[in-house]
Amino acid sequence: MKSTNKGLPAEQREELLKVLKARFEKNMDYHKGLEWSTIQAKVEANTEKLWSLNEMERTGGEPDVVGYDEKTDQYFFYDCAAESPKDRRSVCYDGEALKSRKEHKPKNSAIDLAAYMGLELLTEEQYRDLQQLGNFDTKTSSWVKTPAAIRELGGALFCDRRYNRVFVYHNGAESYYGSRGFRGLLRV
Repeated sequence: MKSTNKGLPAEQREELLKVLKARFEKNMDYHKGLEWSTIQAKVEANTEKLWSLNEMERTGGEPDVVGYDEKTDQYFFYDCAAESPKDRRSVCYDGEALKSRKEHKPKNSAIDLAAYMGLELLTEEQYRDLQQLGNFDTKTSSWVKTPAAIRELGGALFCDRRYNRVFVYHNGAESYYGSRGFRGLLRV
């Protein structure tokens, strides 16, 4: 699933930047001390990152800036939708799990779809950091990056928020549910 054209038409690019700016201004607690104009300049300078942000938005992720790393000079966009992005649910964990299913295969896997979109899955730690910003996944759940030792045994991890607490669970990597998707991280 590779895209050959990761550019956006000017009108679509402008509309996306308006949406991202409005969300940035609405959620100032997510990114204290950061300036939208600096972030916008970095995003506009990289058409592939802009395309990835559009994919995050298009699939229901509601991307927003949640941090900045001075060492790498990178801003972090996470999917900040209240629930796991709607158009990224019903996916198993990775391509290996997808291939292992004999019947009732999902259309895709979280790892493969994230890679296509130019994203990384959130780690458990990043997921917990996101939950410090609000209450996310109170009705859904999200696959998170799974340590190799767990994945080698056939498992994968997912998280959600229930009873005002963040939980980490395990499932077979080949499992998929209508209420489980994934949240992505884009470094710009």
